[in-house]
Amino acid sequence: MTATTTGNRPGTTRAARAAGATAPGRSVRTPLLPRAAAMLVMAVFTVYFLLPIWWLLVAASKTRGDVLGTNPLWFADLHLVDNVRDVLTYRDGLFPQWMANSLLYAGVGALVATLLAAMCGYALAKYAFRGREVIFNVVLGGVLVPATALALPLFLLFSRVNLTDTYWAVLLPSIVSPFGVYLARIYAAASVPDELIEAARLDGAGEIRTFFGVSSRLMTPALVTIFLFQFVAIWNNFFLPLIMLRDERKFPVTFGLYQWNSQLNQIPELNTFVLVGSLLSIVPLVVAFLALQRFWRGGLGAGSVK
Repeated sequence: MTATTTGNRPGTTRAARAAGATAPGRSVRTPLLPRAAAMLVMAVFTVYFLLPIWWLLVAASKTRGDVLGTNPLWFADLHLVDNVRDVLTYRDGLFPQWMANSLLYAGVGALVATLLAAMCGYALAKYAFRGREVIFNVVLGGVLVPATALALPLFLLFSRVNLTDTYWAVLLPSIVSPFGVYLARIYAAASVPDELIEAARLDGAGEIRTFFGVSSRLMTPALVTIFLFQFVAIWNNFFLPLIMLRDERKFPVTFGLYQWNSQLNQIPELNTFVLVGSLLSIVPLVVAFLALQRFWRGGLGAGSVK
C-alpha cells in the first residue's frame, strides 16, 4: 500500500515522465513551429540559389528572339540541342578549347595544390621544429590577402621570365593554397593520432610511406574539401587570366565568355552563345560536387562517432 501511495505522488510522476521521455531508444520530438520555420528558411534559400540556374536552362533552350519576347522562366520552342551544337562548332570549336583549358587549369592546379597543402599542413601539425608557429602565422596572413592584390606582382614576375601568355602563367599561381594549408593542419591535428604514426614507424614505415599510406587516408574529408575549394576558385578565376593571357586559344571558359559578352554590340547572335556557354560551364562544377560529396558524409559520420 505504501508503494502504491508513493508511486502516485506528483513529484514521482513527473520524474517518471521525464525519465520516460529521455529513455534510450526514444526520439525527442522537435516542436512543430521551429521545424516549420526551419523548413521555410531552407525552402526560400533553395529557391534563391536554384532560380538563376533554372532561368539559365530555360534561356539556353530558346532562340535569341524568344529570350526577349517570351516568359523568362518557362520554355518556348525547344532549341537546346541546336544551340549547344552551334556553340560547340563556332569558330572551329573555340568553346570546347576554353572548356579544356579550364579543366586543365582547375583540375591540375587543384590536385597539386591539395597535395602540397596536405603535406605542409601535416608537417606543421605533427612535426616539432623551430619556427613552426612563425610559418603557420605567415600562412594565416596569406589567407587574408585577396588574390586580386597578387595579380599585378605576379604579372611583373612572370614577364621577367617570359612566361606570360602561357599555360604556366595561370597554372603555377593556382597550386598555392594558404587556406588549404590551414585546413590541412587543423584536420591533421584532430584526426591523425600520434600513436598511429608511432606504430607505423615501429613497423618500419618511413615518413613518406606513413603519410601516403596512413595519414592521408584519415585526412580524406579535408583533402576533398581543399580540392573542391581550389577547383572552384581556379574555375571562377577571372582577373589572373585577364592580365596574363592574350591568345584566345589559352583562355579559360569564364574569360572566354566575358570576351563574347563584350562583343554583343558587334555580333548580336553571341547573346545565345553566352547563355548556352554559361550553362555548359557549370556542368563540371555540379559533377564534381555530386561525385565527391560522399567523402564529406563519411567524414562527418566519423567525427560524430569520435
